[in-house]
Amino acid sequence: MNRFSVFALSFGALALAACSGGDEAPQAPAEPQPDAIADNGGVPAADLVFHGGPIHTANDARPVVEAVAVQDGRIVFAGPQAGLTMWIGEETRIVDLDGAAMYPGFTDSHIHVLGVGQRERLLNLDDVTSVAELADRVAAAVAEAEPGAVVFGRGWIETHWPEGRFPTRDDLDPVSPDNPVVLVRADGHALVANSAALDAAGVTADSVAPEGGEILFDAAGEPTGMLIDTAMGSAQALVSAPAGAERADIYAEGAGRLASLGWTGAHDMSVPYTDVAMIEALAEADRLPIRVYVSINPDGYADLAGETPRMADDGRVITRAVKLYMDGALGSRGAALLEPYADRPETSGLAIAEADETIGLMTQALRDGVQMNVHAIGDRGNRHLLDWVEEALAQVPPEERAIEEHRWRDEHSQIVHPDDIPRFAELGVIASMQPSHAIGDLHFAPDRLGDERLDGAYAWQSLLDAGAHITGGSDAPVEQGDPRIEYYAAVARADLSGFQGENWHPDEALSRQDALKLFTLWPAFASFREDELGSIEEGKRADFTVFSADIMTAPATDILEVEPVMTVVDGEIVWERGE
Repeated sequence: MNRFSVFALSFGALALAACSGGDEAPQAPAEPQPDAIADNGGVPAADLVFHGGPIHTANDARPVVEAVAVQDGRIVFAGPQAGLTMWIGEETRIVDLDGAAMYPGFTDSHIHVLGVGQRERLLNLDDVTSVAELADRVAAAVAEAEPGAVVFGRGWIETHWPEGRFPTRDDLDPVSPDNPVVLVRADGHALVANSAALDAAGVTADSVAPEGGEILFDAAGEPTGMLIDTAMGSAQALVSAPAGAERADIYAEGAGRLASLGWTGAHDMSVPYTDVAMIEALAEADRLPIRVYVSINPDGYADLAGETPRMADDGRVITRAVKLYMDGALGSRGAALLEPYADRPETSGLAIAEADETIGLMTQALRDGVQMNVHAIGDRGNRHLLDWVEEALAQVPPEERAIEEHRWRDEHSQIVHPDDIPRFAELGVIASMQPSHAIGDLHFAPDRLGDERLDGAYAWQSLLDAGAHITGGSDAPVEQGDPRIEYYAAVARADLSGFQGENWHPDEALSRQDALKLFTLWPAFASFREDELGSIEEGKRADFTVFSADIMTAPATDILEVEPVMTVVDGEIVWERGE
């Protein structure tokens, strides 16, 4: 049994620990006294208690407590250790944190759980450092693939490569002349395909990209292999999506991976509505260790609207939101900008959504009580989103809305014109942001935007100061999906080596307390569950994250070195280090 294991401790022994000083001689533990709970109004003894390390609550009225007791999945006590004694019975389990630090359960407000599971099975290109290495990885995968089988990978990002460019089919064809190759960029908004894949997808020199997409061509007018945003569809169709039991297994693997990192909840984005029943079944079969708040693709709107919010397994899975797209990503120059890209002035990005269609859906969502979670990265994409929300709110008076607070979300909110920052609070739009995007993008965003447009970029503190609700996530598998990295990025606003760069606005970093709320209390608000989740308070659900050291006080660089120790959901230890 490792030192963080749960162990049984008698009522008398815990009372001794709570009352005795460190220098007193140890005494034999008293016999268990379950009848002592009568002093607590006859409430049954706690199932689980925690003590022995700092416990941060995200509750401003009592930011730190010494001990917590849990009964039937709810917090029944949060306070001084001496107060635990009345909650201990013969069957109570005690967790001695032994110096580890406990927090409200960390929730990732923007993630793709299936993608996290798939990343463990696909050709993972996260750590590729050059075009040459990319080709080598493909060559190795082709050597193991069946003749003609599609080689599919994800995770490459060229911004730090020595070649300083996107890969092309000319890089891939020599190592895979026959097997189609489809490699999705880390942001999920671009891919590179070899000639065999382009041929199979029907992409030629005469092809025209669909609205909201782009096909890159070389000087001779031939496709380079780079397909951006909506133009990716034909090549992605070559890859068989997992289905049935395999799909469920991948989803369960992704959820298990998140639990092992310390996440107790995930706001799962861009989920096919047909997957919702599968996710619910996983929860009901005890194969879903974390909470999942589902945001579906828009083609499932009509089904969801008739049963909003849809809940399963006592709220372990809740579906009440629809995910839309305004634009693409900054790295692949698909984010819609008000002015042209500084490093490619012939384009200002890609607008994916149509005004009339989107505003119409928004007005219906206000009447149905469906939450709208909308991807917007560029300043033009963000402005259009805010304009369209304003128009929808004007068209549907409050008395016609299904719920008082719509709590719609701007997913990413990366590049916002300073004039638009106050509008988030004015319109009740939540800025759902991923801190790790800022510490990765700092290596190329200045080139894409120029220094002037860095005002309002990744503007966490400015949005908070303007009264906006904000919430934090990772966008994994675009990023690693590690709560330690996300928390570090929020408070340090520097890459993992400590580099920040010029004009990267260090004043936009968050305080430790606000960064804690970014992944606990504020995700609860963004999912309509602040009365049940997000802080360690009596009456709330017992979701906890335990790390080996205290990220609230450790030097910033040390945050990356702490280790997940324990993940608790509804009072159940769903993951523990060493188990």
